[in-house]
Amino acid sequence: MRTWSGACQVAAVYVGTVIGAGFATGKEIVQFFSQFGFYGLLSIAISGALFIFLGAKMMMTSIELGASSFEEFNQLLFGSQLGKAVTVIQFMMLIGVLGVMLSGSGALFEERLHWPANIGILFTIFIGFLVMTRGVQGLLAVNLFIVPLMLLFQFRLATEVAASPSFFQTLLIGKEADWTWKMWTAPFVYTALNLTLAQAVLVPLAYEIKDKRVIKRGAFLGGGALMLLMIASHVSLIQLANLTSYEIPMAKVVETYMPAFHYVYAILIYGEIFTTVVGNAYGLQQQLEKRIKWASSTLFAAIFMAGFLLSQISYGMLLAVLYPLFGWIGLVFLLLLWRK
Repeated sequence: MRTWSGACQVAAVYVGTVIGAGFATGKEIVQFFSQFGFYGLLSIAISGALFIFLGAKMMMTSIELGASSFEEFNQLLFGSQLGKAVTVIQFMMLIGVLGVMLSGSGALFEERLHWPANIGILFTIFIGFLVMTRGVQGLLAVNLFIVPLMLLFQFRLATEVAASPSFFQTLLIGKEADWTWKMWTAPFVYTALNLTLAQAVLVPLAYEIKDKRVIKRGAFLGGGALMLLMIASHVSLIQLANLTSYEIPMAKVVETYMPAFHYVYAILIYGEIFTTVVGNAYGLQQQLEKRIKWASSTLFAAIFMAGFLLSQISYGMLLAVLYPLFGWIGLVFLLLLWRK
């Protein structure tokens, strides 16, 4: 694998695994960063640096330990007993996020196409199953297609927003809210949430590539791209007067500044959901095949069935309950990784 082309593939998978429905709708960025106004921009810089440093550290450690799944990674890094506990928690988190993403795809079909939510969920499962039968190559191909489109759209939108007369005045305002402790914990909780979940994909990916130069450059490109995406989203969202009151704040931004691209935005939301779905499914399959000697197709069918059952709970409820909980659990993992 040529160094820079391989690094771009790693970076695309890294970005595609981290971003999902919460990022695409703008809800995550508002919750963790934009509600703090200008200070949220400082938090994004911290989070971006953590994505670069800890993402590289995680994948490099995976190569050094020879860990092919997140269970092996946890046990080699944290010891047998603690490693098992961390693995069980991460496994439940991955299933939970898979359910959130599938539920989000159903909500998108119901809202935009006025089709039953389960049609969207089953369609996503069917396409995801087809992609994952190709293994890591399918995962790479999907992310290499979707991630550049997302980057282009977010930067194009940020450019349109930046042309508004009050852009810089609004950008530099710090929100007068009870944000002090939340602002300082937000970048760590947000990074911890996403890296804990991304571990299921990044560890086996690094193990398959086994090239430290590719991994280092991929982590730098991927972490840098994530930081730029967060900044582009933040500077767009900060222009909304009551940004915390919207369920899909980014949709309001698109309607205001690029109304002709509203349906393009809906397609990109779906793309971001889909990259997280296949990433989580891949990580879960890599973990399960160490313990259950089933064919890959059977394991993927079981994983998607579990995700389908969980997706029957409403998208909003899943996002509101599971993501903050997973963020604080992930922070414990992040501290353990940093200490090691």
